[in-house]
Amino acid sequence: MSATERAVGLVNIAAEAAADKLAQEIIAYDVSDQLVITDAFVLCSAPNDRQVRAIVDEVEKRLRKEGGVKPVRREGERDGRWVLLDYADIVVHIQHEEERGHYGLERLWKDCPQISLPESAQGAQRSEANGA
Repeated sequence: MSATERAVGLVNIAAEAAADKLAQEIIAYDVSDQLVITDAFVLCSAPNDRQVRAIVDEVEKRLRKEGGVKPVRREGERDGRWVLLDYADIVVHIQHEEERGHYGLERLWKDCPQISLPESAQGAQRSEANGA
């Protein structure tokens, strides 16, 4: 794995924050060999727009407090369907479960190594009815 220790630390903070707000299926990928713009992606989802926003707020708060970072870019916040938080070292994708099923970022990045997350930071499973 070639993601920096700093990136892996930020991934863990983001994943724990997302799990605390009941995010589903939290996965992290080391994309450093594929992309020059970031070291890692964190993917998670929620069943509704309100919960997506709650996860976004918690991830931002914890990364600011525990990681000392603010996002350099935010996208998708107005719709609450797919919010991207770009911290340069990591990018956090918080998707509505319908968007996650439709866009399938896991399929895109499946060849990249997964970053191990603590069990407490892996999130709940999506239901079969929602495209798991």
